[in-house]
Amino acid sequence: MAKIALALLLAPAAAFVQTPAAAPATTALRADAKSMDGIQAPVGFFDPLGLADKASDETLNWYRAAEIKHGRVALAGFLGFC
Repeated sequence: MAKIALALLLAPAAAFVQTPAAAPATTALRADAKSMDGIQAPVGFFDPLGLADKASDETLNWYRAAEIKHGRVALAGFLGFC
């Protein structure tokens, strides 16, 4: 009984033990705007302002995340309006 009580007392302490760091990924990804998901056949690649040509990989990923975030906020706003 004492072993079980000791185990139950020490179990939460495992949450404070640092786990070993994972090795960084070695794959290099290129955020090519012309090959991203969402490009449909009738319209194709649509960038009238040429923002994708001037942007770096990090900026393209930030644009994409911002578009998804704003879309979700718009959907939540619409649901709140209904």
